[in-house]
Amino acid sequence: MSIRQRTIDAIEHRPLDSVPYHIRFTQPAREKMAHLYGDPDFEASLGNCLSVYRPRRLTEIRANIWRDEFGVEWDRTVDKDIGVVAGTLITPETLADFQFPDPDAPAIYADFETTGNEFGDTLAVAKLSYNLYERAWSLAGMENLLTAMMTDPQFVHNLLDRITEYNLAVIENVCKWNIDAILFGDDWGCQGGLLMGPHLWREFIKPRIARLYQGAKSHGKYVFIHCCGRVQELFDELIECGMDVFNPFQPEVMDVFEMKKQFGDRLTFYGGISTQQTLPFGTVANVRDEVRRLLDEVGQSGGYIAAPAHAIPPDAKPENIAAMIEVLQNQ
Repeated sequence: MSIRQRTIDAIEHRPLDSVPYHIRFTQPAREKMAHLYGDPDFEASLGNCLSVYRPRRLTEIRANIWRDEFGVEWDRTVDKDIGVVAGTLITPETLADFQFPDPDAPAIYADFETTGNEFGDTLAVAKLSYNLYERAWSLAGMENLLTAMMTDPQFVHNLLDRITEYNLAVIENVCKWNIDAILFGDDWGCQGGLLMGPHLWREFIKPRIARLYQGAKSHGKYVFIHCCGRVQELFDELIECGMDVFNPFQPEVMDVFEMKKQFGDRLTFYGGISTQQTLPFGTVANVRDEVRRLLDEVGQSGGYIAAPAHAIPPDAKPENIAAMIEVLQNQ
């Protein structure tokens, strides 16, 4: 069976010969594993099930400072993978005049232009990072945005509407390529729960993500979402909006085995291997036991893409990462 077909079968909850998996690394973790294996190209032989392409443009404008297509600057002096937003671009007074990027600009789709329609034996995924709430706070500031949800809700509605319309146009464009799914990235949660609470989430976020998810569905694409934190109270509503696959499935904030029992017939989980505890602090035996149990219990009858709950962090032990890879590759 091809990797792509195995992944589709997992999403469709069909019986599997083995569980598909996908492993991502932060730059420091990748460097550790390249040293351990003596191979800078070790990722090419991992057997990952997804190929991820980003409709995004980032330009390094000075050392460690990257500017995205909206004009947001990301300081990667410390965090080399994402960075920290430097500055604020939008206020209630400037929103009407702020120039959004052109969703038809060819530079945004460079990943797709390079690859064309041939994605190989993997599930082809377009990743829309910062697709709503995160894009809003990257433009207006997180504290400003959360405060405005209470003090100036019309500003928040107006900003989110413009972001939604932009992303609907991007969805139309990426669906011209032969992709299988769209991965929407938007962190609404922390370890303790929803950052804005369920009431404000339903007012500001839910109606708009329903439009975005249905935009993907209208083209026959699977909907993946990435949302960190304790957000399982939203699962029923997210499924209603069109979610097929949930990531990162963090074992530190939810009982992953209980989630499989409650939602496993309606939802595919992607993640689940602890990046906060087991990979950095566990033993090789702990890692092997955890991964095998996830494959056996969460992976039963489909509905699971095995993966670390997030890109493997810098403090993960190389021997633990290698043990995880060994179990996944030798199912």
